[in-house]
Amino acid sequence: LVPALCAMTLTSVSTLSQGTAVPDSRELTFYHTHTGKRLNVVYWQEGRYVDPALDEINDFLSDFRTGDRAEIDPQLLDLIYDVRESLDSDGTYQIISAYRSPRTNEMLRGRSASSGVARKSQHLLGKAIDVRLEGVNTVELRDAAIRMQRGGVGYYEASDFVHMDTGRVRRW
Repeated sequence: LVPALCAMTLTSVSTLSQGTAVPDSRELTFYHTHTGKRLNVVYWQEGRYVDPALDEINDFLSDFRTGDRAEIDPQLLDLIYDVRESLDSDGTYQIISAYRSPRTNEMLRGRSASSGVARKSQHLLGKAIDVRLEGVNTVELRDAAIRMQRGGVGYYEASDFVHMDTGRVRRW
């Protein structure tokens, strides 16, 4: 998201110089594959992030193994919102993994040398999420995320999910 947009207050719909409409609210729907919990939340409204909604998201995307919680990067939420919008979808994001505590990350790294779990994972910073999008093939989801050029994108074909993060632009 363009930083200047975060500071401006919008009424109904505004238009950027490129002619792109900016909605006055952003809503995401999640289903956590490990906990079975669901969350539908408007996290951005009238030009601002909604703090109570961000708190709900931080709780929902906490480390389900340990209960540890971190601040989820709002730019990550904007990224997955924009990816979903680019696919003309209003589907639910199925969460495989979001925030990971250092303990969980090390446990996952120890399971397999080829697991793809990085020592300095963006998950540790609340800047990464592993997802599927209901009604969208994961190859299409991956390609849409790559087109955004706003962070890392990993495709895990065997497990059928896509990793997105707000770190440097890269893919695997």
